[in-house]
Amino acid sequence: MAPDELRSTVERVGDRFNLGEYEIDAYLTVLEQGQLTASEIADRTEIPQPRVYDTVRSLSDRGLVELRESRPMKVVAIDPAESFDDVQTSFEQMIRELEARYTAPARDTEAVSLVKSRSTILRYLEEVIDGAEFELALSLTPDLLTRFEAELRAAVESGVSIDLIVTPANEAPDPSEFDYGEVASTARARRGITTPVIAVADGNYSMYATQDALRDDQDRYGVIFNRSALGFLISGFFGTVLWTTAERTLGEDDTVRSYPRKYASIRRCVKDLIDEGGEFYATIEGRDVEIGGQRIVRGRVRDISFEISEEIASLTIETDDGDEVSVGGRVAALEDVEAHEIHIGRNRPPRLEDD
Repeated sequence: MAPDELRSTVERVGDRFNLGEYEIDAYLTVLEQGQLTASEIADRTEIPQPRVYDTVRSLSDRGLVELRESRPMKVVAIDPAESFDDVQTSFEQMIRELEARYTAPARDTEAVSLVKSRSTILRYLEEVIDGAEFELALSLTPDLLTRFEAELRAAVESGVSIDLIVTPANEAPDPSEFDYGEVASTARARRGITTPVIAVADGNYSMYATQDALRDDQDRYGVIFNRSALGFLISGFFGTVLWTTAERTLGEDDTVRSYPRKYASIRRCVKDLIDEGGEFYATIEGRDVEIGGQRIVRGRVRDISFEISEEIASLTIETDDGDEVSVGGRVAALEDVEAHEIHIGRNRPPRLEDD
């Protein structure tokens, strides 16, 4: 398709999206470059500088670009296959041509990203779910539970432990009609439409969004954390504030757990060990609480501390030297070691990949 034909086709689609000339010019320019600032868009088009910000925010509202609220603000291209996924098949050729122009932006360089597009928030939510290797913490609306049901079933089947909160509780599917054990290790319901949408994969990659962000609301935003030290803020909020106040249990996965097994959440680890019973061994990757720096602890799980409120959970590990080392979760202060990853085995401390 020639450039003039492509532009003509985009203009026809523009009528469907009610796009103006400035929106079309800005969209095609960002698509070709992958990522631009507002000033760079003005330099590459005939859009007046004062109109650029309104133009790109209009594109963001339509799910065509992503805005990163940095200084200066960055306008990031979104794959057209996602932006136009609801367009009729007659436009498939146009999408293929746009794909040929698309330059994929790097998405893993920033520790924190603020996004305000509903489609972008949903895409990141899907990435977090799909990216989990061994543990997921989720707070979803009933609509999102239905939307990602297949992905959650696949995660459970692959051995991922999932703590799921569905909110508001009065809209959650009834357990007699929905098998929560197939989409979560433990599923609970929580009252209140103010409960945020949250996803944390393996204690690292995480996202936080208001429920309003997934409705047609003007005041909407989502925050993406790409590094574990910052993602802990979301994980800790989920475990101490949301999970402990989600009082109604919807269902649990009764599949027998296999070991060795890896955990990011010490709360989830301790609960499983109590449920399973018997003797366990652990390899802890974490940080020394007093002197800092990486510390690896191996040995038999000698003791478990767990409060019914689930706000306190810890392990005591007896090493081969006979020492007893107490292990807590992220930012632990009372224990000897802050655990980042917990590896549990039945007969011996699990080996690490680098061993």
